[in-house]
Amino acid sequence: MDLDFLIEQVKALALESGEFLRRERLSFDRGKVEQKAAHDYVSYVDKTSERRIVTRLQALLPEAGFVTEEGTASLDGQEYCWVVDPLDGTSNYIHDNAPYCISIALRNRAEILLGVVYECCRDELFWAHKDGAAYMNGKEIHVSDQAVLDQAFIELGFPYNAEAYRDFALKLVDSLYGHVGGLRLMGAAAAEICYVAAGRFDARIEGLIGPWDIAAGHIILKQAGGKMTDFSGNPDCLDAREVFASNGKVHEEILKVLQTHKKILKF
Repeated sequence: MDLDFLIEQVKALALESGEFLRRERLSFDRGKVEQKAAHDYVSYVDKTSERRIVTRLQALLPEAGFVTEEGTASLDGQEYCWVVDPLDGTSNYIHDNAPYCISIALRNRAEILLGVVYECCRDELFWAHKDGAAYMNGKEIHVSDQAVLDQAFIELGFPYNAEAYRDFALKLVDSLYGHVGGLRLMGAAAAEICYVAAGRFDARIEGLIGPWDIAAGHIILKQAGGKMTDFSGNPDCLDAREVFASNGKVHEEILKVLQTHKKILKF
């Protein structure tokens, strides 16, 4: 499999899809937004973007299956699988707020082979494959060198299922707020994992997350020198329900906090 060829095709597709999102945002109709669950929304733009991406990827690699957020196609025993989020940060998009992005990854049964994330608002294209470095707009990126928790800049994600996550989130914020360099909430997991890869954040923490949110970011972070586990420290987290991404240097110290409070998660 020629990963260099594939990633160039996926990069071009991500850029085209990002242009579609930006163009649609100019005349976006909030009246057509659907609610999947409490505070969890999907728009006609998500669905159209996904159909367009799936059609192109099917032509690029016909033998691959799909795992997609909006369910356009599904995995059915294939050796290879595209993992697609056609619009990560839908709530941000609906409210004309940054960031929002497109995330596309290719995996086999054992590992992620390539990942591309295009953050539309800052016009930033992140990519990596398993045999190379991680890049943003053609420049090689690396995680930060921050090893002191008191100075760590940490991004949190709060999932839509507040009943399952609220108690843990409150404990997490209580443990970190005032004891780290800063906390932020931004609302687009795929982009934010890439921000850890680029050294903008030192860590990102979220539970109740989907594989389409993390697959591309996982390999970009890994090739940039970072680390991703679940809240128990298990690195086999591609299908986990909670994900902790970091520069690797603050990982163990933050992991102790996560493990302390993990028992109160309700999922």
